[in-house]
Amino acid sequence: MPPKKPSKPGKPNPHKKSKAAKLAPTAKAETSNAGQTGTLKKDTPFRSGYVAIVGRPNVGKSTFVNSLVHRKVSIVTERPQTTRNRILGIVNRPNAQVVLIDTPGIHRGDTALSKQMMDEVKQSLEGVDLLAVMIDASQGLRREDSLAIDRASQHGVPVILLLNKIDRIPKPSLLPLLETCSRAGNFADMIPVSALRGDGVEIALGRFISFLPEAPATFPVDQFTDQPERFLAAEIVREKAMALTYQELPQSIAVFVESFEESADIIRIQATLQVEREGQKGIVIGRRGEMLKKIGTEARKELEEILGIHIFLGLQVRVEPNWRDKSEQVKRLDWRHQLERLATD
Repeated sequence: MPPKKPSKPGKPNPHKKSKAAKLAPTAKAETSNAGQTGTLKKDTPFRSGYVAIVGRPNVGKSTFVNSLVHRKVSIVTERPQTTRNRILGIVNRPNAQVVLIDTPGIHRGDTALSKQMMDEVKQSLEGVDLLAVMIDASQGLRREDSLAIDRASQHGVPVILLLNKIDRIPKPSLLPLLETCSRAGNFADMIPVSALRGDGVEIALGRFISFLPEAPATFPVDQFTDQPERFLAAEIVREKAMALTYQELPQSIAVFVESFEESADIIRIQATLQVEREGQKGIVIGRRGEMLKKIGTEARKELEEILGIHIFLGLQVRVEPNWRDKSEQVKRLDWRHQLERLATD
């Protein structure tokens, strides 16, 4: 019997003010998500299912998912452990719908935040049709990669190894690396890719599809993630803040959307950037508020491009000492938990 698909990520959220992000109307023709659902041959089976992408931090999982979805599904920074929640990226092709699950990087940590991130990974692996373990080819097979391979091999589904960042290594080095990796696990396939350049990603997608069951699509073809738009907005603000304060601010910033009000021609968003110390607050605000203004401007422009509507974005900064060690604070980062709270308000 095939594994049961996970019910949580598979249900689009019906809450009006937190609807799942869809393609902007002006962008539909430019993406494979909405543009490659053409006429099929009668004998072509349609396949649909879930593929979890796992690996240690900073190997390129989010870049890979974004590359296939052709949209910003997961934020990307140079910092490890940027992804904190499991995130779905929905890829539509004429013969298939592939639901990619981007997961936090597998690591060991003692904070409440780290524990929640590893719980997100655990939940991501339950009930999927295929697992893809990604490693950074430019760094070779490391001890931390073995942890991801071991976890993946325990779930009774095929496992594909993705060797990412092949653009960073000499071609003669690839074959010995493939031979080393072949001894590290029982893989259904090993595929070299460059998520940043797009090399090999469609080949990987084709192999994913071949392992999926014959089944109808779970999501509408114009939907590219199950994330509510308000969560996507928080993540885009966090990405800009992390990128612009990379040298000064450690990974101790969180973003919460306090209000998300939609009308026909504009979305008004009020968000709070949370840090752990007063000195960090000063860094995020910047001299005369210039840094906070820059974060807001860059986030607003990208959100307008993604959502296809004018955005008003108001930002403020607050200090919450040691928030990463507080379970209740960490729980607020999970958009599923946020929706539960909204539903009871």
